[in-house]
Amino acid sequence: MPIPTGDQLKASRTAAGLSQAQAAELMGYPLQTGSRGGVQSRTWQALESATDERNMQGPAYAMFLLLTGQHPDYVLARRSGAAHPADAP
Repeated sequence: MPIPTGDQLKASRTAAGLSQAQAAELMGYPLQTGSRGGVQSRTWQALESATDERNMQGPAYAMFLLLTGQHPDYVLARRSGAAHPADAP
């Protein structure tokens, strides 16, 4: 999968209905407390920035699309018979 532009990454994030902090948490990027007390991810902000030279690599973008149900060719599916912690009593 090609490296997304900042605008493409932002469009994918907003299509998934995620804030930058939620998207960063989903992908395992660090979160910080912002100057106004909210949680933010400077890493994710940089990935969406048109002026920052950091980019999300293609495989990481493919994983983000899979995790948010937006991948053009593949979907994630639970293995049959696989238990999920949320299903435990």
